[in-house]
Amino acid sequence: MSWSLDLVPLPPCSVLGGPPFSGLLWTVLLLFLWYCYRVGSDPPSHSGMLKSSSGRSSFSRSSSRSPVDPGLSSPKSSAAISLEAVEEEEGTESYLTPVLSHSPFPTDAAAGSRKLYRALQEYAKRYSWAGMGRIHKGLRNQARINDRPSIQKPHLFYLPDVPSIPFFPRDAHRHDIEVLEASYPIILAEFQAVYQKGIDTKLGWSYQGPKGQTVFPLYNAGVCVASNCRACPCSYRTLLSLRTFISSNSLGSAGFWLLGPGATLAGTYGPTNTRLRCHLGLQTPAQCELVVGGEPQCWSEGHCLLVDDSFLHTISHNGAAEDGPRVIFSVDLWHPNVAAAERQALDYIFAPEQ
Repeated sequence: MSWSLDLVPLPPCSVLGGPPFSGLLWTVLLLFLWYCYRVGSDPPSHSGMLKSSSGRSSFSRSSSRSPVDPGLSSPKSSAAISLEAVEEEEGTESYLTPVLSHSPFPTDAAAGSRKLYRALQEYAKRYSWAGMGRIHKGLRNQARINDRPSIQKPHLFYLPDVPSIPFFPRDAHRHDIEVLEASYPIILAEFQAVYQKGIDTKLGWSYQGPKGQTVFPLYNAGVCVASNCRACPCSYRTLLSLRTFISSNSLGSAGFWLLGPGATLAGTYGPTNTRLRCHLGLQTPAQCELVVGGEPQCWSEGHCLLVDDSFLHTISHNGAAEDGPRVIFSVDLWHPNVAAAERQALDYIFAPEQ
């Protein structure tokens, strides 16, 4: 739009010769009209267009570095891959990147990791990629985690950016701890009943780890052991009343763990940092010790310990034969920092193999 001073009805020059104040007002009016004329006659700024076009040009350059067969991929998926390439070159990582992109899985990943990644893709197709950023990143970097020397090194799946310590305070799972401790007498009574029948694989017991360690599982890798649960109905109902018990995937287990005198479980890592192991002490001789991440702890009968067993840990029973076995009721609970959407996805990815 252009302005013309001819459209402005100006008074005769004699009027301008009035009082000084009136002349000043007319001067200001003329300057304002001149400014409007200049603004209306200037061409529009293209700085925004130049900025977006430069963004498009850099995007095109990244696309040329990562050619995509148009017959195999749509333009939308090609753009997503290019966006990830730009972010990786800039040295920045974002949890949004895996959600936008479908970049290839690392070629050096183990077969197990590739299987888990395919399961994540199936889950995302059925539900959504929303909230899957940490899981996607963890699966892609699992091989790197396994190769590094670290005091925390889960061998199956590591969820990034999960704050963790070897022993968690009770407040992390106060409700479930209070339920377990309140049920201590009946859980102990049911253990003693099955223990008195003898330790035999035909009676539901299994041997795990070093000599002297046996387990009577109620849940084994996310699968309910029906015969054992029928032998301990109150313990089974207690598990069902817990809010964060991992009962639907292979990362979760629950049962009675025995460690005989002189036995030691040394230098091991748990499979994942997405869980905490809750140990309810049933029989805890004085010479038993648990060291997690270099921090020692002792069990106490009727009380719970929250342990992140993805840290390097050692269990030992240095007592005499007359002290009897150390017995705990172990229950796997979700790590409090794992979101609800991530728990649902992990249940799908680590679904038990029936």
